[in-house]
Amino acid sequence: MKKTLSMAVSLAIAATCAVGVALPAHAADTTGATTLSGESLQSLIDTSAMSPRTKALAEKILAKLPADWQSRADAAAAKYGIDDSPWSDLRDSVINPDDYQCPSTELKTWARSLLMGAEDPFAIFMLSIFDGFNLPTYDALIFGAESSSNKFGVNGEYTQSLNSEMKNLKRFWDIDSADIELIPLHGADVFSSRERVARTLSVLYGGTPESQLDLADMFIELVTMEPILKGGANPIFSFNAFAYTEEREPAPTGISDRIVMGDGILQGMTAVGLGDVAPKAIQAHEFGHHVQYENDLFVSDLPRPEATRRTELMADAFGTYYLTHARGEALNTKRLLGSEQSFYEVGDCGFDNPGHHGTPNQRLAASTWAAGVANNAADQGHILPSLTFAEKFEAKLPDLVKPDAG
Repeated sequence: MKKTLSMAVSLAIAATCAVGVALPAHAADTTGATTLSGESLQSLIDTSAMSPRTKALAEKILAKLPADWQSRADAAAAKYGIDDSPWSDLRDSVINPDDYQCPSTELKTWARSLLMGAEDPFAIFMLSIFDGFNLPTYDALIFGAESSSNKFGVNGEYTQSLNSEMKNLKRFWDIDSADIELIPLHGADVFSSRERVARTLSVLYGGTPESQLDLADMFIELVTMEPILKGGANPIFSFNAFAYTEEREPAPTGISDRIVMGDGILQGMTAVGLGDVAPKAIQAHEFGHHVQYENDLFVSDLPRPEATRRTELMADAFGTYYLTHARGEALNTKRLLGSEQSFYEVGDCGFDNPGHHGTPNQRLAASTWAAGVANNAADQGHILPSLTFAEKFEAKLPDLVKPDAG
C-alpha cells in the first residue's frame, strides 16, 4: 500500500453530482466513475447541452490525448495510490448500514457546496473526466519537496504550527522518521504554471513535459473558464491530506516518505469551526500511518473495507494519543476532542467500499479511547512503544466498531 488518503474527498466525480449536471441518458452511469471510452465520451459531447466553447475545448483535449488515455490515467492512479473518495457513492454492503448511526456532517455539507452555482457545470464535468481535479495532488506527491520556503494554508497561516508539530512527532514516536517530509498541496499555483501542469500530464498520459504544453494550456483554460473554480484556488483542488511511502514497495519510484497537507482541507476545517486544533489532528493522523508503515501494521486478514477501517481508526488513535500525551502536544482533552471531530467529520458509511474509513461515530470513539489511554496512564511521562499501543488498539477494536444504532 503506497498511499493512504485520510479525508480525502477527491471530489472529482462528486463534483458532477454537486452541481446537478443534466447528462444524456446514455451517460447516466458515468457520473460515479471516470471510466469513459473516447467513443462514448465523444457521443456525450455531441449530444449534451454544453456551451459551444466548452464543447470545442473538450473536443480539442480529447483529440490531443492518446487513444488509451483512460487506461493510462487508471494505471497512474494505481501506481501512485490515487483513490477516489467513497463519499459521493455510498452503497449498501454486507455490513448492514441500518445498524450504524451515520449522520451527515458539517464538513461534508461544506464540501458539497464548493461547486454550487457553477455557471458552466459541463466544464466541471469534463475536468473531472480528464482527472483535472487530481492534478495538484499528483504535483505535490511526485514533484513536491520539503523546503524552508514552503507555506501551509492559503496565506501560510499554518506554516509554523505544522512544521513545529512535525518535529515533535518525529521525537515522540519510536520509528525511523528522519526521512519523512512535510509537503504542501496548493491549487492555484499549479494552474498558474503551464510547465507544472504539463509535467503532471506527462505522468498521467505519457510523453515529455514539453510535448504536453499545448494540452496544459487547454486544461488551464478549462479551469479558468468556470468562475467558481477560481483559477484552481477553489478548495476542491486541494481538499486532501495523506501519507505516502514506498516502504516494501517492489517497484519504488524514488518518491520520499511524506505527508502532504492540502490547503482545501485546512480551509474546510476552519469553515466548520475546527481550524484551531484540527490541522494538528490531521497531521498527527497521517504520521500515524507512517508508524504503521514502519511497523508493518497494514497487514490484516480482514476483508478490504474492514481492513481499511482498521488502519484508519488505528491512525486516529495514534494521532490522538500523541496530541493528548504529556510529552506530545499535551492538549486539553475536552478541547482536543472537540477538534477531534475532524475525524468524525470525515467518517463515511461506505461499508463495502475498499476505502471505508469508519463511520463518524467510530472515528470519534477511536480518538476518545486513545485520549483515555494517555490521560489514565499511571506514569504520565512514559510513552508507550508504538507496537504496544497497537496491541492495545487491536484488543479494543471490536468494541469501537460494534453497531451503535439504538
